[in-house]
Amino acid sequence: MSGEQPNNPLHGVTLEKVVVRLVEYYGWEQLATKININSFKNDPSVKSSLKFLRTTPWAREQVENLYISTFSL
Repeated sequence: MSGEQPNNPLHGVTLEKVVVRLVEYYGWEQLATKININSFKNDPSVKSSLKFLRTTPWAREQVENLYISTFSL
């Protein structure tokens, strides 16, 4: 087994890269309107968002799905 995941669009992309790229593309305010979580609304930072997303599967899934829909070819 080679460990590759050819059908996984997030293979090799860290959660931090996902958040940073979404923030660069949308900005915190627009990102908060797309995904309604407090870590994007109140005093947002990459660090606080990562802490929340790593412990909240439903929010992480929404962020990953937005990343895929935004940046897929």
